[in-house]
Amino acid sequence: MLRSIAARVGAANLVTAGRLLLVLGVGSLALRPPSSALAWTAVIVCTTAALLDIVDGKVARSTGTSSAFGARFDMEVDALLIVTLTVLGWQYGKAGVWVLLSGALRYVFVAAGWLLPWLAAPLPPSLRRKTVCVVQIVALIVVIGPVIRPPFSTLIAAAALATLGYSFLVDTVWLWRAATPTKARGRAFPSWS
Repeated sequence: MLRSIAARVGAANLVTAGRLLLVLGVGSLALRPPSSALAWTAVIVCTTAALLDIVDGKVARSTGTSSAFGARFDMEVDALLIVTLTVLGWQYGKAGVWVLLSGALRYVFVAAGWLLPWLAAPLPPSLRRKTVCVVQIVALIVVIGPVIRPPFSTLIAAAALATLGYSFLVDTVWLWRAATPTKARGRAFPSWS
């Protein structure tokens, strides 16, 4: 029966589903009072979920089962992991409530696409985007580690947020340029890559 399910869903999507379960489990820690033991648990489980992110892509490529659904599923689990890490970072006093912006930016971007359809256009693949996602996850895992305390945890979280904000700005400018005729946009935005 497991082989039948794996064949229909795909082995890579099963790995991603496992990551989702890990992230949801860590998210449940936000319902408990902060402690060093829970923080270490979150660090270990989130690190495992992050490492499995490498596995699901390799499995999809090696089995020839890469799909738009799988890529989107993987991205949504990454986004939920970032939200979870920001909530824990804030609850554990590692950064102010502003750290939640790191988790909210993607959802704000998607919601803005409902209001401004040009923001919902597909973006080309980007190594920058993938790198920033990894940096964000690693930085936030470090932030929730019990041995990292303010002001260092705050600086790490702020640097990660600044990097993520820059990445979203680059994508926003690219989408705007792609949707706006050259004469109409003038020189409103610089040309960043």
